[in-house]
Amino acid sequence: MNFIDELRRRGMVHDMTPEIHDLFKTGEMVTAYVGIDPTADSLHIGHLVGIMMLKHLQLAGHKPLALIGGATGMIGDPSGKSEERNLLSEDTIRHNQDCIRKQLAKLLDFDSGKNAAEMVNNYDWMKEFSFLGFVRDVGKHITVNYMMAKDSVKKRLETGISFTEFTYQLVQGYDFLYLYEHNNCKLQMGGSDQWGNITTGTELIRRKTGGDAYALTCPLITKADGGKFGKTEEGNVWLDPARTSPYKFYQFWLNTSDEDAEKYIKIFTLYSHAEIEQMVTRHKEAPHLRELQKALAQDLTCRVHCEDDYQASVESSAILFGAGTTETLKNLSEELFLSVFEGVPQSEISKEKLTAGIPVIEFLADETGIFPSRGEARRTIKENALSINKQKVGDDKIVGTDDLLNGKYILVQKGKKNYFLVIVK
Repeated sequence: MNFIDELRRRGMVHDMTPEIHDLFKTGEMVTAYVGIDPTADSLHIGHLVGIMMLKHLQLAGHKPLALIGGATGMIGDPSGKSEERNLLSEDTIRHNQDCIRKQLAKLLDFDSGKNAAEMVNNYDWMKEFSFLGFVRDVGKHITVNYMMAKDSVKKRLETGISFTEFTYQLVQGYDFLYLYEHNNCKLQMGGSDQWGNITTGTELIRRKTGGDAYALTCPLITKADGGKFGKTEEGNVWLDPARTSPYKFYQFWLNTSDEDAEKYIKIFTLYSHAEIEQMVTRHKEAPHLRELQKALAQDLTCRVHCEDDYQASVESSAILFGAGTTETLKNLSEELFLSVFEGVPQSEISKEKLTAGIPVIEFLADETGIFPSRGEARRTIKENALSINKQKVGDDKIVGTDDLLNGKYILVQKGKKNYFLVIVK
């Protein structure tokens, strides 16, 4: 499989150095790297594009390097930023690196032998550099004029850019030079906003060693509606289940638009081109079945989390749309239960009242306020449109402690989609 052609077919090429095709025509194994910002102890889905570039590189028989920016994380990349960010301690960066390594192990093969993925940290080779040594051995090879011409610098001149951030491209450029000399790494990849930093590295390698190095960038991922990819009302969509639950992760992909799903399934999944074309055709014939979204959510949830988390997310999603039973609800963990019904209206009731048992009309109208009046509650029940814990009830129902889910919740459903969560305290 030709690596560059594979990325092109998937819409993952924005720009590249012209001679890069020659690099992949030699028949030799190519080593390439992507830099990862270690400012958090988890990757988020914005990192997945670069990781997928490394994955396709590895599937094509080449060697991927994941570079943790331990040193550059202490500086801060000005690319795409309007202001300077907080700097991190070494202990924090090491902790973040360990967490990221575990996540990458699910997505890249670190044990396949010759082309096994490796993780490196630029702090390991930058920590011994003195300031005088760096400006003598690295700084003299790149002119200020060259650095000022970069978009990442020009865009910050009006608002101000510190010397620390100004020198970021030199530090990243030296990373490329170091990996070129010590790991035979000839290609750096990243998002299109990294083009300036990456080409500083290729220029530094050319000027210092006379060797050839290459750059490849992918487009920045956008949403069809103009919103920022990977952002929700709660913030980033993380790979760490403690930050973003597998259910919410699954839901993010499931809720993508048709236009975005057709683009994302090429970029973020490992389905073959033939499979994707068939899915796209079927989806256009029956878009209401949301085949693309379901395939996208399945592939990513299984790879980032696991098959069990995927199955639990599918079953939990079905509950919201009318499927599921009382037994299904009882089998959900509290964490998953709360994830599924996050944001639904809530009310509280004391356990003492519930222990004695409350007639359902009184429970719905007087105790919880789910209905504004007893009459409306009675009419809804008469129309067979009210369920408690997914079970239809009559007006003779007594609500008691036997109805508790996870020992403290009662789920009321009015019609098909209106849910109310009663918390018992």
